[in-house]
Amino acid sequence: MSADGQRWFLLNASPDVHHQLASLTDRPPAGQRHVPLEGIVATDAELDHTLGLVLLREGRRLQLWATCATLATLERDSRLLPVTRAFAEVIAVELPLGKAVPLRYRDNGESGLSVEAFVVPAGPPRFATRDEPGHTVGLLVRKAGGGTLAYAPACGELDEALAARLAQADLLLFDGTFWTDDELIQLGIGDRTARQMDHLPLSGPGGSLERLASLPVKQRVYVHINNTNPILIEDSPERLAVERAGLVVGMDGMRFEL
Repeated sequence: MSADGQRWFLLNASPDVHHQLASLTDRPPAGQRHVPLEGIVATDAELDHTLGLVLLREGRRLQLWATCATLATLERDSRLLPVTRAFAEVIAVELPLGKAVPLRYRDNGESGLSVEAFVVPAGPPRFATRDEPGHTVGLLVRKAGGGTLAYAPACGELDEALAARLAQADLLLFDGTFWTDDELIQLGIGDRTARQMDHLPLSGPGGSLERLASLPVKQRVYVHINNTNPILIEDSPERLAVERAGLVVGMDGMRFEL
């Protein structure tokens, strides 16, 4: 995300981070190792959201915003922070819960963007040794004079209070991991349900599609979609159900302006 189209912040740092950065329009300076990134905001310490930190070590100086619980897990359990710090300076900024924090550029200039973390229903990472408040959050990102983005890539339930918070946004990027609760079990490739993995399935009574269809948000997009989810098939009845509900299936390369 960017306020000026030139300087970028990343929501989570996945193992695909190099591919993601390559899609930006900026060309790296000739003869230099260049990471066109001002900082990363993490929603949790899960590996698929944080392994990219190590891959960004070439930047030599990284800014990371995350809750106290996430920073502690990255330090103590996955050890990704110590590993990254062996190669680069890491400036860790704690995100409080329920309070907007400004995102600043690496030169300490104001970006015009702020981020507010809020707790979502989910358990801690499987490798975490402690269950601390704020280990998994959603984010409200606001642009001065612009719109609001709500981002919740991992969410195990969607109650009225959380729905009301998401309704503040102009753009919602929400957990679209699984279509059914027993998706992996039925395919014979897993033994845990979607909810046991802290992902609210799209379908069925109480599923996210039913809940999100009524939200007064201009743009509602499913992200974090597992490759078993049939909404990825363009002519599937599941994709049609999503589109009829007024939601969008996220795809690589999509851009939004608020």
